[in-house]
Amino acid sequence: MERRTFLHRIGSILAVLGVTEAEWLTLGNRYYQALAQPSPRKLALLIGINQYPQIPALNGCLTDVELQRELLIHRFGFQGSDILTLTEEQASREFIEAAFLDHLGKQAKPGDVVLFHFSGYGSRVKLETSANTMQNALVAANVDQDIQDEKIVNYILEETLLLLLRSLPTDRVTAVLDTSYYAPSTVLGLKIRALQESVAKLAVEELDFLKQLKTQKLSSTPIVLAATSEPNQSAREGLFSGFSAGLFTYALTQYLWEFTPATTIQVALWDVENSLSKLGSKQQPGLLSSQKNADITSLQPDGIIGAEGVVSAIEEDGKTVHLWLAGLPPQVLLYYGVNSRLTLATTEQLVLRSRTGLTAKAQISKIEGANPLQVGQFVQEAVRVLPRNIHLKIALDTGLERIERVDATSAFAGFSHVSTLVAGEKPADYVFAKLQEIPSRYGLFSLGGELIPNTVGELGEAVKLTVQRLAPKLSTLFAAKLWRLTENQGSSRLPLKATLEIISGISPQMVMQRETIRTFKPETSIQKSLQTRLIASLPTAIVPIGSRMQYRVENQSDRPVYLILLGLNNNHTAIAFYSWETPQEPNTADTKPLLKEVVIAPGKTLTLPQTNSASEWLISGPACFCEQQLVFSSAPFSETLAALNTVKYSTAEQQPIGSLLNPLDVAQALLQDLHNASALKAEMNGTAADSYILDVNNWASLSFSFQVV
Repeated sequence: MERRTFLHRIGSILAVLGVTEAEWLTLGNRYYQALAQPSPRKLALLIGINQYPQIPALNGCLTDVELQRELLIHRFGFQGSDILTLTEEQASREFIEAAFLDHLGKQAKPGDVVLFHFSGYGSRVKLETSANTMQNALVAANVDQDIQDEKIVNYILEETLLLLLRSLPTDRVTAVLDTSYYAPSTVLGLKIRALQESVAKLAVEELDFLKQLKTQKLSSTPIVLAATSEPNQSAREGLFSGFSAGLFTYALTQYLWEFTPATTIQVALWDVENSLSKLGSKQQPGLLSSQKNADITSLQPDGIIGAEGVVSAIEEDGKTVHLWLAGLPPQVLLYYGVNSRLTLATTEQLVLRSRTGLTAKAQISKIEGANPLQVGQFVQEAVRVLPRNIHLKIALDTGLERIERVDATSAFAGFSHVSTLVAGEKPADYVFAKLQEIPSRYGLFSLGGELIPNTVGELGEAVKLTVQRLAPKLSTLFAAKLWRLTENQGSSRLPLKATLEIISGISPQMVMQRETIRTFKPETSIQKSLQTRLIASLPTAIVPIGSRMQYRVENQSDRPVYLILLGLNNNHTAIAFYSWETPQEPNTADTKPLLKEVVIAPGKTLTLPQTNSASEWLISGPACFCEQQLVFSSAPFSETLAALNTVKYSTAEQQPIGSLLNPLDVAQALLQDLHNASALKAEMNGTAADSYILDVNNWASLSFSFQVV
């Protein structure tokens, strides 16, 4: 809807406070299914506010609106004319509530799909009418005003929004709230979307509106996805390659572009949380309105094929296209290189020629009789090109003195694989800063402000000494960054399924499951129901200390597949799976133990480690967060095994899952092995010298994250 049209219509509805009461069905409707299936109409109201008067600006809220709009139009079939966006000064409290009533309330009919999105600041406000308790609220663009020397805040109460959502005459309503309400006194790392609590009065119009809404008899609840699930968590913004965005919105929309698994809403949020952890944030998204409802059904229907992006425009030559690549994993997008290839459903290939942020230009390969290109065609990854000169990027906190930043820059320059930048100016991996409670000590932090274990310098220690002490940790963190760049669960064409299980007395208990989704046929409804019940019965990927664990890996391809497992444990120490080979002369004292390839035959299932007491994988304390990457290839991991074998292991260290002593060497060898497995490296020889070329037909990389308690 054009802004002029909206402003013309708004006058007649600003005073409208009543809403139509409707009959409701029970919760359990599918978010993805609701968006993807045909319906009489699909309506959306998208709110994004970066610029607030007299408040530090946010950076990613307008990008969030764009991410949602492109997703809704291209992935879920919304008409552009049915999506109303209010940004910056348009998004006042009055305009937001009026737009809700006019664009959604007046137009939505039973069976219609409705989506509401808000990106901006959140806060808490004290209400005199409720025993002075604090309530969550969304901060509108006209934050506050002075009326007769009294400060009034123009917030939209979260309670108001929930009642508005429940007032719509359809049971297919979803809201996405990329905001939070708790603002810590000091913030390190990524910008947060929360203001300090307000003691000012709430606008009387908002209280009257809420009072009117409470008179409605509303019996059901829409699906409300929130950026955080705990009161003291903060929704954060990420700085990416040429753009900023809300971490939650980016991770959620990327997931919905790429994936179509048969999972519950909660499991989908676990996957989003997994993405957030890779982006340096510990925030845990939640299902705000139905956390206690155990009957949430599967998110997504059959027959919807995921994609890494879409053709957004075609140039006059008919061969050059503009792409929107919001379906690529966020950590991969930054390094997605020229000459990467994507395929259309009509089998033509597009060759990437340039990329700026989420948009790219590509040219169609020379194929005789190629079909004409069309806007809206999905593109799927075929070949990933990654540069070899990737660095670990350390942001120097702006709280450091000038001389401290100079010394830190000089010290980090001593590492060939590390580069530094000023925090907040460019994308980074970690932040080097002072400890808030002990300013005379320095440490390394995640982008979410979490201190990385074992990175704190001594009291009063010079910056250079602290940085030099970080050498082993920097190598480990850089190695993890490299193996995360291999993740391709969405695009891989190797048909594989991996399940993390707790070995119990009766039968293994599933913790989580990953599969290369574009290679499997839709499961039967019985199988889906079973999988949903198994996963839904578990808390968010939690493994008790003392559990016996295993991976169950199925190779459903027609060729042998090789496997490597790498990961990080609770203190960011690197680990790996070791498949030890029994020496031919076991009684010889100086016989060096050797490692052998882990290979899964076509059509076979392998448990890792093998189920026997000698190779048992037992989860020991303390409580920790574990991240593991299972990487598969159609060719042997020759260089990776050679790198693993350069380290001397004692007999006592010969456990199935143990410390990885040379993680960076192993990660670089892993990328080289995947490059060597690519059938395209010969014809792309000009690119091969300074790039890794990875073919989706020859590799798969699945990520597992779980909490040990």
